[in-house]
Amino acid sequence: MPFDLDDAARIDGCNILGIWLRIALPLTKPALAACAIFTFNATWNDFMGPLIYLGSPQKLTLALGLLYFRGPHVTDWHYLMVSSTIAMVPVIVLYFFAQKYFIQGVVFTGVKG
Repeated sequence: MPFDLDDAARIDGCNILGIWLRIALPLTKPALAACAIFTFNATWNDFMGPLIYLGSPQKLTLALGLLYFRGPHVTDWHYLMVSSTIAMVPVIVLYFFAQKYFIQGVVFTGVKG
C-alpha cells in the first residue's frame, strides 16, 4: 500500500482506525482472502501435526481417519476413494465461494504500475 494514500487520508482528517478500515482493509482484502484459502487448505490437509499431538481415536482428523482404510494386507479402495472425495468437498466449496478474491489477489500481484 503506498504511503501517499496514508498521508492523504491523514491530511483529510482521518484517524488511524479510519485509515485502516476505509483504505488499507479494502485494498488488502484480495491478498487476505488468498492467504486465508492457502492457510485453510494447509490446515485441513495437515497430517503430521495431528498424528503427533492426538492420542485418542475419537479425536482424529479426516486426514488421519483416511489412514484407517488402509490395512496391513488389504486396502479398501472403494471406501478410501469415497471418503477422500467427501474430505475434499469443504476445500472445493471454500474455493468457489472465495474465488473472486483469490483471482483478484493473483491478478493484482502481477500488475505493475
